[in-house]
Amino acid sequence: MDIRALKLKSVEYRKTILDIIKHGGAGHTAGSLSCTDILNVLYNHVMNISPQNFTDPNRDRYIQSKGHSVEALYTVLADKGFYPREELYTLNRYKSHFIGHPTRKVPGIEQNTGALGHGLSMAVGTAIAGKKDGRSYRVFTLLGDGELAEGSSWEASMTASHYKLDNLVVIIDRNTLQITGRTEEVNSLEPLEDKFEAFGYEVRHVDGNDIAALVEIFGQVPFAKGKPNLIIAHTVKGKGVSFMEDAVKWHHKVPNDAEYQQAIQELNLSAEQVKAAV
Repeated sequence: MDIRALKLKSVEYRKTILDIIKHGGAGHTAGSLSCTDILNVLYNHVMNISPQNFTDPNRDRYIQSKGHSVEALYTVLADKGFYPREELYTLNRYKSHFIGHPTRKVPGIEQNTGALGHGLSMAVGTAIAGKKDGRSYRVFTLLGDGELAEGSSWEASMTASHYKLDNLVVIIDRNTLQITGRTEEVNSLEPLEDKFEAFGYEVRHVDGNDIAALVEIFGQVPFAKGKPNLIIAHTVKGKGVSFMEDAVKWHHKVPNDAEYQQAIQELNLSAEQVKAAV
């Protein structure tokens, strides 16, 4: 899929995310919008994962440690054919498997997540298993920057370095906001790159909402032989909708009718701009 097609795909994903959150009456709106481009590029350009090969032991693995932004993941998996798109509209409904955090009861979900800080530990274990079994798969995991306050993330990082897991790709959705405010005000993370380098990662930065930049950076993996890969993806929480961007109140908020209509109009305009670009 070329850059233009990926850009249009991101717009459609954002519209679907808003649609199912609006329909379901709950959801982590802004966080799902911030990581949309990352998931888009991973599933449509980078990873060897599909409904057809999901039982293949050499398939790539994706674990969403940032489990509360599951609406973005559900949307992408539906588009990839893991289940009919209509099932997305059971989000948050009685007896639906489409709940507020990833569950393996939904096809295409690798691991149950949601308890912040646990996804990286599972990804490290999966990467170790791949090394020991001589498998060719890679393990990708997406963390929110707010969950880096969890000690398990750093325990897992020590292990990733010790076992030289260059088959592990850790992505930080660095939108600088968490539910109670700015990460740097709640529990400062900086200097973030220095911390990860001290734990043994090979670190790169990228604009996490720039499709072309994401394609380029993922194409460079592994960054260094024998070192786990760490990508700090600088994103905007609520990306794509002007009044949601970089606004902490949209961490977990459902748009009303007027807000929903405005958001869809803005996204439709974005799609037209992509189509009109040379």
